[in-house]
Amino acid sequence: MWRNFLDTLLSGAFEFGVRLILAILLLVVGLKIANFLIKRIAKGKGFSKLDVSVQSFFKSGMSVLFKTLVVVSAAIMLGLPATAFITALASCGVAIGLALQGSLSNFAGGIMILIFKPFKVGDYIEAQGYEGTVKNISIFYTTLTTFDNKGVTLPNGTLTNNPMRNFTAEDTRRVDLEFSVAYGSDIELVKGVLLEQAAKNTMVLDNPEPFACLLRQEASALVFQLRVWCNTPDYWSVHFELQEAVKKALEQQNICVPYNQMDIHIKAE
Repeated sequence: MWRNFLDTLLSGAFEFGVRLILAILLLVVGLKIANFLIKRIAKGKGFSKLDVSVQSFFKSGMSVLFKTLVVVSAAIMLGLPATAFITALASCGVAIGLALQGSLSNFAGGIMILIFKPFKVGDYIEAQGYEGTVKNISIFYTTLTTFDNKGVTLPNGTLTNNPMRNFTAEDTRRVDLEFSVAYGSDIELVKGVLLEQAAKNTMVLDNPEPFACLLRQEASALVFQLRVWCNTPDYWSVHFELQEAVKKALEQQNICVPYNQMDIHIKAE
């Protein structure tokens, strides 16, 4: 009796050991094959023609799908009944889905970004108090690189459900600059200086034409605004160059940039 029990135990242990080794081999080899297939697909001519944002999204999705299939296959080879495993997986899926509603929202947001393309890799956007260049769009998150080279990760669900500004969506942008001058300054002379500096800048577009005006009258200064258009990549260059050029030109025309001042009237009793 004990001999039969030991024989059965050893036979079962041997069979389980073989299954375990095969499952581990399948897991190791399967994951390597999955990575290899993802790289091969990514290097294909058809895949390379897709938008960079779409490529990033699909690579992330394929990675999750292939690796899940490998893990499921290894579990079935280990001896888990396929039907029981699928039922358990479905139950776990429901529980995980309830627990990870935010992640599912991010996944849906990633699909929305992929379909409607409010932005793509390389665009400069502002969202949720952060702004930067879109570096990567995955199935759950979008990564930005800020001006000072910091990485910011934003959930896709948040990006699709809240306002977002895309600064590079169009080929051209308008640069709005404000300059304060002292009361008593010649309005036409100031406007002429602003338009002259805009005309001298080779990055400023002729159409639409540059525009200058007296914007408002403050307590201590007249505030003028200069509006010019430029190609989107030249925005910051035009912004900084005009700031400096206008400051120098105003000084050459003896137009003062005022300090805050207050007039005090003393009434004798």
